[in-house]
Amino acid sequence: MPDKSTGSTVASPQKKYPLPKIVKPKALAGTVYRGNVGMWSWVLHRITGVAIFFFLLVHILDSTLLRVSPEAYNAVIGTYKNPIMGLGEVVLVAAIGIHALNGLRVILVDFWAWGMKHQKLLQWIGLALWIILLIGFVPRHLINVFSE
Repeated sequence: MPDKSTGSTVASPQKKYPLPKIVKPKALAGTVYRGNVGMWSWVLHRITGVAIFFFLLVHILDSTLLRVSPEAYNAVIGTYKNPIMGLGEVVLVAAIGIHALNGLRVILVDFWAWGMKHQKLLQWIGLALWIILLIGFVPRHLINVFSE
């Protein structure tokens, strides 16, 4: 744009200081997890693994009460017999199911070339099997929980 006092042209701020281009970084060669299905299954596998670990820790601790005092064991087990814990059992079975099926998918991806090429398909198959597992378990379990 011309300067009226001198007659020279001055570059606009956009041309003088161009904005940097934002470029998506390239994924490392050979990696499987790029933020798609594989990445989310990886995250979910870790979360369910930690949750199952803590359940097993609590289960072992309350089972050892049987050796210490049968009355204390019965008191603790009695607190577990309520609808909230029944819903917690549904969450536990769901976590175990998704963790187990995803673990099988990881084995197939790691040890079978076909699995590496078709990991998204394997993820959807695992999800379908997980839903079938829950469809079979949840209604029957909730009937038992809420009928007592």
